[in-house]
Amino acid sequence: MRLSRHLVPICAFLLAALLCGLAARLAAKAVEESSVAAVEEALEGEGHDWASVIGDGLQVIIEGEAPSEAVRFRAKSVAGGIVDASRVIDNMQVEAADQITPPAFDVEILQGDSGVSLIGLIPAGMDREAFLSQIRRAAGAAEVTDLLDVADYPIPDGWRGALTYAVRALEMLDHSKISVAPGFVEVAAISEGAEEKAQLERSLRRNLPAGLRVDVEISAPRPVITPFAVRFVIDAEGTRFETCAADTEEARTRITAAARAAGQEGEVTCALGLGTPSREWGAAVADGIAALAELGGGAITFSDADVSLVALPGLAQSSFDNVVGELENRLPDIFSLSAELPEVVQGDQGPVQFTATLAEGGQVQLRGRVESDLMNDIAGDFARARFVGGEVRMATRVGEGLPSGWSNRVLAGIEALAGLGDGVVVVEPGSVSVRGRTGNPDGEAAITRLLIDKLGPAAEVDVAVEYDEALDPIAALPSPEECVQHITQVTSATKILFEPGSANLTAETGPVVDQIAEILRACPDLPLEIAGYTDSQGREEMNQRLSQQRADAVLAALRTRRVPVGAFDASGYGEADPIADNDTEAGREANRRIEFRLMEPEGPPAPPSSSEADPQGGDEAAPEGAADEGEAEPEGDDFPAAMEAPPEKRPELRPEGLADEGDDGDN
Repeated sequence: MRLSRHLVPICAFLLAALLCGLAARLAAKAVEESSVAAVEEALEGEGHDWASVIGDGLQVIIEGEAPSEAVRFRAKSVAGGIVDASRVIDNMQVEAADQITPPAFDVEILQGDSGVSLIGLIPAGMDREAFLSQIRRAAGAAEVTDLLDVADYPIPDGWRGALTYAVRALEMLDHSKISVAPGFVEVAAISEGAEEKAQLERSLRRNLPAGLRVDVEISAPRPVITPFAVRFVIDAEGTRFETCAADTEEARTRITAAARAAGQEGEVTCALGLGTPSREWGAAVADGIAALAELGGGAITFSDADVSLVALPGLAQSSFDNVVGELENRLPDIFSLSAELPEVVQGDQGPVQFTATLAEGGQVQLRGRVESDLMNDIAGDFARARFVGGEVRMATRVGEGLPSGWSNRVLAGIEALAGLGDGVVVVEPGSVSVRGRTGNPDGEAAITRLLIDKLGPAAEVDVAVEYDEALDPIAALPSPEECVQHITQVTSATKILFEPGSANLTAETGPVVDQIAEILRACPDLPLEIAGYTDSQGREEMNQRLSQQRADAVLAALRTRRVPVGAFDASGYGEADPIADNDTEAGREANRRIEFRLMEPEGPPAPPSSSEADPQGGDEAAPEGAADEGEAEPEGDDFPAAMEAPPEKRPELRPEGLADEGDDGDN
């Protein structure tokens, strides 16, 4: 019984303790859950969905990966505003910062009458002053404004090649915008005419650095076409334009559509230009072509405001009158129509003729009838003036009873012949025919316009001229490899010689340099290296200095002959890369040379390896004083080399296919 009295209180206390513990746990869990829920709601309301909340008694643990340190701090502050800040446990992580992307490097080169402006961002690793020096040299006397910013990031691939090309383009242009980015250059410029536009586009697309993309857009003002003419012919040979001009794209479309409806096949060329006599030019020409097609053949010529329609012989007069009357009423008032229905010619007696022939070698022969001895002399003198340097052979005869205006037709025929590379012009009383080849893509239309201008729109003109690219002075420009090959042919016959122990060219070398200069003037923008070499006699450093001076001397000689040398580089390689045995006089003579070779667009070619020179080499080297006295400073024309210190130019392997030169005398 005594045990029972003690057991009851103990059990009561144990039960009370159990109940208290259970209540405490339930209360703690309720507080924990309410805290977690409140913090989660607050974080979600502030946009921190990335955070997760865990309760641990009174403590609130926040986990997750914050986008930034600032966001992490704001999330912690939000939680501290809901529960006591001391209860907030920060287990948050911050996302690793992305690697900073290098900025986009680019340069805008704006060239105008006021000078050259540079705008953009360049890497700090390039030599800014060397770049500006190249720009000033290309700009000439124009003022250069430097507005470039610098960022300390590595030089991107393709940057040097793009800048090199941009400087070369700047030197060629007068008004331009050149946009440079790594591996890409965009050139927009204005030219004075179509011929200059074609030449600039060809030059800018030559010798592109490897991997460089170029977008060239050269604009040219529309040419003034005089006379503003269209000549459309339908005859036994087919349907064709002999010349065509339009003032707008809409007019050209309308004219070509009318020609196709009349039977024209193949490509239709109609030049856009200034000089139209009426805004209704396109409609008027289209109506004229349609009328000619309705007549079944003949020729219609628009020359400014004069219109000449010549039908085929044998057409019914009534049909001719109906078509001509309708056309005359449809043409705008400014146009004056002259229509002719030729009579059928009876008999087969040939008409009087004058023939002018131009052979491929440039020889001109004039045959046929002229009006007088004075006209005979005038025709000969006019031909000699138009074909300077060519032989003019006269086989003409003075005749009587020639048609009116015959002398004018003869001179017009000679002038038309001057537009050909070779061919023949036949002048008859009723027609002028031109056959041959030309290097002008617009040659046929130009000759037709010339004859219409000289003889009038009613003249019967038959021009069939073929464009030959071999005669085009622009298209026939040699490739860089061909240019070096031509230099090789010259230098294989005669070497470039220097006075013994110096960098002075001998008098006998002048004609050789003249020939090389003539070749290079026909090879614009050629990236050429002029490399100087010596034999192994003398000290190595002295030989290298002398070879550099001699290469510089050749470069200077070309410059004085007005050769554009902006893309050239003169390099001295000393005794490196021998091509013959230095132990013999003949071998040393062969090793003393000047080489011409194409440079790699991204910079100077990789130097070939040289065999070790005997440090105790022979005593034929120039004295040190002589070398120093004639030493020339490097030209620095190669922009990539100017941007950073170039490696020592000691060739390892000799490139093949080089133009070699030797000098006489020592080294």
